[in-house]
Amino acid sequence: MAWDHDWVWSLPLIVGTLVFHVIALGFLAEVGERALATFRPGRNLMVVFAVAIGLTVLVATLLLALEAIVWAITYRFLGASPDMAHAMLYSLSAITSYGHASVYLEARWQMMGALEAVNGMLLFGLTTAFLFAALQRVWPWWHDRR
Repeated sequence: MAWDHDWVWSLPLIVGTLVFHVIALGFLAEVGERALATFRPGRNLMVVFAVAIGLTVLVATLLLALEAIVWAITYRFLGASPDMAHAMLYSLSAITSYGHASVYLEARWQMMGALEAVNGMLLFGLTTAFLFAALQRVWPWWHDRR
């Protein structure tokens, strides 16, 4: 089976979603830094800390969902999936490496699904690194102010 087209479509999607993810996380980091700079003592720091981490996780989840949507739209465009619902379910299953949904791409495009899983692993790695760095940055700040 020839998989050249899978690679031709997948590599730009992988690079594009990773660049988008890094830019969005960078923007989120800037917003967080500004929020820390304007924090006024006297507030319940544990609540502020929990809300900040919760919002960061929410934004990261939305980013990953947007990136899965881009893959799903591409699957529909290529005719690899019969409809958008199947394409989205497949994409979320692939990008998370969950892989238990009984939805499949056309045989011709199955390598592309595996490449989306590679993309997902990279995206989740970046997200995990970002969350770890955010915790490392905020934890001492929070600890010094309690």
